[in-house]
Amino acid sequence: MRTRTPRERGWPQRVALVLASGALAACLAACTGAVPQAVRPSAEASRSASAPAPTPVVEVPVQSSELKPPVAAVPPTRLRIDSLGIDMSVTDVGVQPSGQMEIPIDPSIAGWYRYGPDATTPEGSMVMAAHVDTRGYPIGPLSRLRDIGAGSVISVDSADGIPRSYVVESLTFYDKTVLPIADLFARVGPPTLVLITCGGPYDREAGHYRDNVVAIARQQ
Repeated sequence: MRTRTPRERGWPQRVALVLASGALAACLAACTGAVPQAVRPSAEASRSASAPAPTPVVEVPVQSSELKPPVAAVPPTRLRIDSLGIDMSVTDVGVQPSGQMEIPIDPSIAGWYRYGPDATTPEGSMVMAAHVDTRGYPIGPLSRLRDIGAGSVISVDSADGIPRSYVVESLTFYDKTVLPIADLFARVGPPTLVLITCGGPYDREAGHYRDNVVAIARQQ
């Protein structure tokens, strides 16, 4: 019996190793093929899924950005209360640095608050005020406002040449510290004339009258 050489004796092991390697590769290939692959969506399906919903059409109102020209005020020029013998001119006034309404120094002239409603404004209070007296001037006509009664007629002439009449509804004495500014200078409500002057006892220490006399009249 012939004795196998070492090379011959190792041949079966090499064959077995090769066969085992091939079987392992076949198994790996088989396992790899068994793993499920993700299904790729079609191009049309991708577009359908990613396409956003249509934006609803909204009709936006378009307005001109051009500013409307300011309406020129029609200032009052004359104030008359025939029942009290009052007839005085009116001038426009603004605001003092202290924040108070300006009042003409001459008590015979009434001041109209030009930042509020005028004679033609369809709503709000047209405010006029005058001093009772001032050093160097005689007593002013509006000092008699304290005697006005409800139902009295006040006439106002304006720059447009149209006279307007107001009927007195109330006369009130207010302590100067509690004057209802917001109500008297209102910009809403029916057309109203507000007349303001001083009244009550004179406070020598303070240098002014204690009260304000306020007449409110509605436009006829």
